[in-house]
Amino acid sequence: MRLFVFVMALLLCAPAHAHVTANPDNGTAGKYFETKFRVSHGCEGSDTIAVTVRLPQGFVSVKPQPKAGWQIEIKKRKLDKPVPAGHGKMADEEFEEITWKGGKLSDVHYDNFGLLFKLPEKADTLWFPVKQTCEKGELNWAEIPTGEQKWHDLESPAPFVKVAPAEQAEHHH
Repeated sequence: MRLFVFVMALLLCAPAHAHVTANPDNGTAGKYFETKFRVSHGCEGSDTIAVTVRLPQGFVSVKPQPKAGWQIEIKKRKLDKPVPAGHGKMADEEFEEITWKGGKLSDVHYDNFGLLFKLPEKADTLWFPVKQTCEKGELNWAEIPTGEQKWHDLESPAPFVKVAPAEQAEHHH
């Protein structure tokens, strides 16, 4: 009985809004990776009209997935010095933000905003703050847990991707 009461208390305390999440949210260092940022509601009932994903530093190869009825805007920043971008190419700028805009996502529907990119060579947790712009208001999914905080305890947590180390060649005995 005590467990039931505890579970009911958890359900009653759960926030009324679902967070923006990256699906899938784990990949392998150095590999190409596709994820979709799921937007599952508007801003207190108002429809979503733009979604901006802010990329961690060091992303030089990013491809946003086109969406019917939406335009894609890409914002880049200059790098101090060119870095390898794969396939023998060098990049002198990195991706800063990808924005889908001009469409409309009803509050009663959900949608996914996809990105394809190369994960960094080292294992880490990467944060992708998302700004959700609605006809009325906006939501900033940008909080990153610190210290003892848990992701799901935050009111507006940023979506994340956990990068696992690539399997080392030495593992073969």
